[in-house]
Amino acid sequence: MARLPAQTLAWLSLLVALAFPLVHAQGALTVQPASVEPSPEELTRDKEALYRIEPEARGGEAYKLVYLVPAPLEVFWRFKTDFNNDFLVSNRFIREHRFISQHGNIVITEDTYTNAPGKVFRWKTKIHPAQHRLEFVLDNPVECDQRFNYGSIQLEPFGEAQTKVTHVAYFDFFGASLWANYPWPGGMSSFLRYTATWEQETILRLRERYSEKP
Repeated sequence: MARLPAQTLAWLSLLVALAFPLVHAQGALTVQPASVEPSPEELTRDKEALYRIEPEARGGEAYKLVYLVPAPLEVFWRFKTDFNNDFLVSNRFIREHRFISQHGNIVITEDTYTNAPGKVFRWKTKIHPAQHRLEFVLDNPVECDQRFNYGSIQLEPFGEAQTKVTHVAYFDFFGASLWANYPWPGGMSSFLRYTATWEQETILRLRERYSEKP
């Protein structure tokens, strides 16, 4: 998960505090229950729905992102579980992606992000094939200036040719609240909406590759 560089957060906090009425007027996300779900009509129309949800007991922030991708469930599942891939670096926020290891249903990968220079994020992902579910956790939060970062990605069929993706994450780092509330490019909303759009476009481009069963 990319975010605003830490050195910019202090002065941005002051800026946003001074401009709070403007931020509110532009539609800053309000906290919703974790159970909130978009209606099928809203999801079809808007392609993605983003919510700030209640954080965990330790504090921090959390979000729930729900969107559709133009591929059947099994095709998209093969795409999402191809951890040793070459396509993630086409995401403008990802500088490097490395597959480290897989033992059973536990996969270790490492990523570096364009707006977190010098930090290597080591992710541990647990695969649940029967449920089409991924559970991820940042394995080295201290090295990445974070307290914690974890969540899940749940896939479900949506009609015959689409997949519904529900991505939930809980995280905390210095400036997390500012990043979650920042309504302009560089904040959580623009980052996550870009991520959903990038994934929709990427699976469309690579759909034939993952349509073939291994």
